[in-house]
Amino acid sequence: MVRGILLAAGYGRRFDPEGRRDKLLVRLADGRPLIWHSALALCAALPGSLAVVRPGQAERGHWLRLAGCEILETAHAEQGMGSALAAAVAASADAAGWVIALADMPWLPAAAVGTVAAAIDRPDTVVAPMHGGRRGHPVGFGAAWGRRLAALEGDRGARDLLQEADVRMLDWHDDRILRDVDQAADLDPALPSCG
Repeated sequence: MVRGILLAAGYGRRFDPEGRRDKLLVRLADGRPLIWHSALALCAALPGSLAVVRPGQAERGHWLRLAGCEILETAHAEQGMGSALAAAVAASADAAGWVIALADMPWLPAAAVGTVAAAIDRPDTVVAPMHGGRRGHPVGFGAAWGRRLAALEGDRGARDLLQEADVRMLDWHDDRILRDVDQAADLDPALPSCG
């Protein structure tokens, strides 16, 4: 079974350099936080997806559980995205592959997650959606990548692995696979909500 992983441990320093506002808990128009929307899309396609958080992030955990995620709370996540991903892959080592999504992408459609998951058809597969010539999210890895994903460290995520892999790109019809929230301006209410 392909396992969903939601990277939800980040500090969001570009959103609020002083660290007073947790960008993942900012409420969208429906009153639910950004993190819930991101988790819901992943869990709709891959029920019981694993969300990675740092210790002490109880409110993030609350919303992630409401969206259907299982929670992996790990101090390794404090070292960065690569370490968080490594911990999640190690905790789900029996998976047939992983679809890795980011918690700051509340507009990501569940259909894109499902399409990526379905495209993991071999252990050595690496797959991602593409729109307008740009690679988007989520990214899928077959089981053969497990050892290398579990060895990641620091804040680089899987970027280096993607640069050396033969990534199968899937055309996607809109830019929701590209849109994340880095700064408050990215939460423009004129933009469409998730779905």
